[in-house]
Amino acid sequence: MSDVFTRKSNPGARFGRLPVMLAAVLMSAGAWAAESVGEPGRDKRGANPLKNVYFGEQHMHTRNSFDAFTIGVSATWNDAYRFAKGEKVKLSTNGTPMQRRTPYDFVAITDHAEYYGVLKEFANPKSELSKSDFAKQIVAGVKDPSKAGPAVQKLIQTLVQAEPLPEYVTSELRKDMWQRFIKTADAHNDPGKFTALYAYEWTSIPNGANMHRNVFFKDKPATVPFSSFDSVLPQDLWTYLEIQREQEDVDVFAIPHNSNVSDGWMFSDRMFMGTPRDKKYASRNLGVYMDTRYAQRQSENEPLFEIHQTKGNSEAHPWLSPNDEFANFEPFPSLISLGTPSQIKGGYYRQGLVEGMKIENEVGFNPYKMGVVAGADVHSGYQGNEEWDWNGSHGNLDDTPQKRLNPAPNATGENGFTVSSAGTTAVWATENTRAGIWDGMKSKETYGTTGTMIRLRFFGGWDYPSNLVKDKNFVDKAYKGGVPMGQDLPAKPDNTKAPTFAVWAQKDPESGNLDRVQIIKGWSNLRTGFPAEKIYDVAWSDNREVDTQTGKLAPVRNTVDVKTATYTNDSGDTQLSAVWTDPDFDPGQKAVYYVRVLEVPTPRWSTYDAVKLGVEPPAAVPSTIQERAYSSPIWYTPHPSAAKSLGSETSDRSQHIQ
Repeated sequence: MSDVFTRKSNPGARFGRLPVMLAAVLMSAGAWAAESVGEPGRDKRGANPLKNVYFGEQHMHTRNSFDAFTIGVSATWNDAYRFAKGEKVKLSTNGTPMQRRTPYDFVAITDHAEYYGVLKEFANPKSELSKSDFAKQIVAGVKDPSKAGPAVQKLIQTLVQAEPLPEYVTSELRKDMWQRFIKTADAHNDPGKFTALYAYEWTSIPNGANMHRNVFFKDKPATVPFSSFDSVLPQDLWTYLEIQREQEDVDVFAIPHNSNVSDGWMFSDRMFMGTPRDKKYASRNLGVYMDTRYAQRQSENEPLFEIHQTKGNSEAHPWLSPNDEFANFEPFPSLISLGTPSQIKGGYYRQGLVEGMKIENEVGFNPYKMGVVAGADVHSGYQGNEEWDWNGSHGNLDDTPQKRLNPAPNATGENGFTVSSAGTTAVWATENTRAGIWDGMKSKETYGTTGTMIRLRFFGGWDYPSNLVKDKNFVDKAYKGGVPMGQDLPAKPDNTKAPTFAVWAQKDPESGNLDRVQIIKGWSNLRTGFPAEKIYDVAWSDNREVDTQTGKLAPVRNTVDVKTATYTNDSGDTQLSAVWTDPDFDPGQKAVYYVRVLEVPTPRWSTYDAVKLGVEPPAAVPSTIQERAYSSPIWYTPHPSAAKSLGSETSDRSQHIQ
């Protein structure tokens, strides 16, 4: 199949309250192309109706993020774009040379909206902002943290309490710094070759619960970002997004991340309530069940979820998925900088997919009908998705192998070796432009990886032939006969027993071969109402067999030499594909399906560092990992005449619906 991919209302009633700080400024405004399966090449302009896959970063920080500046990062927007394009740059904290082996096709720099771009001006003697004692303490602390302790703590507290230092969040500063970013992004945007997306991060973290979202604009940015100083509530962020779309003609959406450290709130069945000054929301006994309006607004404003980044993996947890031997991957269990465990229930994407279907059954909308992306969240001005060239994620706290492998926790409260290398987002789009990438993301025809650039296609339909993936017109026929990842299965024909899925994966030329392809199905147990799941191995390498006793596929051979951080890559396959029909399909039961592709074991970044230092890899983390890719799901919803109840708690919960 070497030629498969050669082709190439009433706004006032809906919005609710408008935070005061925003009101003064809000209304003032007017890759890889699949040219061949084995040798992807750059897009040559011109839309491809069968779509190309483009790889990129949709979550990273430069010196324009307040926290990055305080840990010594001086990398600029220009530096980040240059590195993404494959140019040689230096790590800003210590001058380490860096260059990507594989350039990215697109990048979204998502600096924090809170104090956006302001702190770097503290080091600019020509800026009035540099003259205050507070600014001087912050700048002194960049090189010597002992000199800036009180100032940095004051800064952090303003974020936690959502009470900013007013002189650094004026309307003029917010608009000016944002416009500087827009000009820089425009200078680097090169349609057909490299896309620089307009984006930023909204950083809500009351009581340490991560509720962060990244906000993405299509081809027209807003006048000013909405920050957590405006509100820590997702509902108010959605109001901002709705105003942008409906009154300012600005296409925009948000992507949540790090549900694993949201303290169980990201995929809860409750509405996120309260403020930092009213800590009652932290008690789930006082939370309010999600109602129709809340679920609808979330579904309209948040089409995607970031499944992996440096602060760990948010797909699944072994306590929630005890039968999944791959669930305990790159965990990051503690709330950011607090060191206390984050609640597990409500903190993982797979459970959220099923929770969303239950909520939809009760209120009419699925708030968690989200596709998948992945990212970096690196605060050092680069996208470190390449395991063999990891240079840390937190500036001068972990910018050398010695710091990263230090057994003592750093200032973040974590060991340097706890963090993961960055993930990567893949978008199937007609062209590499702002509109093309944004539309591909909005339609959820995306997948996220743990950094590797696996190529992945996933389609669902009702009558795909068993040899579809071997057909030279595979993609064309798959689109015409069904839907791609991120969509709903079409209505079930009366004469069809079960849906059929077509999946194709190809290895990253710079990484390990492929171990297996799995389809993961989620639904709600009809008797208990609890989330249910089943993992199907649908394609695998090396002619292995499934154990008849356990039903598990034998592990792929591990060729990693930990002492040298090398592997032979002579296990696994370069491509895997399958056409699979659900053997356990219930036409009356809502279900969701997504693909997980695993590579053979390769060295973890910490093992590469250990070899550089001539020491043993840290025992607290694995020496090897199996990089992986996660597709956006495909959902099945039965016709109302065939639908069954999705759980036993509907009647009880309906008493609480507002």
